[in-house]
Amino acid sequence: MLTCIIVMIQKEKIPLLKTELKSAQTSSLLFSRPGFLLRRLHQIHCGLFAEETSEFNITPVQYSLLTALEENGTLDQNSLAIEIGLERTSVAEVLPRLEARGLIERQQSIKDKRIRLVKLSRKGKSLAQKMRPAVQRAHDRTIEYLLPEERDFFMLQLIKLVKINNEHSVVPLRLR
Repeated sequence: MLTCIIVMIQKEKIPLLKTELKSAQTSSLLFSRPGFLLRRLHQIHCGLFAEETSEFNITPVQYSLLTALEENGTLDQNSLAIEIGLERTSVAEVLPRLEARGLIERQQSIKDKRIRLVKLSRKGKSLAQKMRPAVQRAHDRTIEYLLPEERDFFMLQLIKLVKINNEHSVVPLRLR
């Protein structure tokens, strides 16, 4: 419903939007490249995340891992990688740091000794919950200059692009 309303509103503004886009793109060739803009927005968001969460000493990727474990309970490392769309080797590099801080617990699977199971520790659950307001502030700050209805539309467009292009990723995200 929201998409339909915004699309109708946007149809009336198409000439204005096209003019505004062309004007923004003349300031830099890079502004015509979605990949550049996404990477740059990601850099900006990471800076905001660091500002808001500095007291916790957790990176966005580490927080994603904690969130996935909070949401799913115990996971093997491969499933955890797919849950957040991150390469297994990257997950394998991050987990020891979280384990050293006592935020997660890892153990071998009883059924298959090659599989390492990961779960949040009590300390990890507590930290993830304590971080939630600071993380939300970072997310809010990332899109705060959009009007509320633009934020919803922007989020829907990001979700749509992630879902449609998921199969092209080196590590497809588990979509529900």
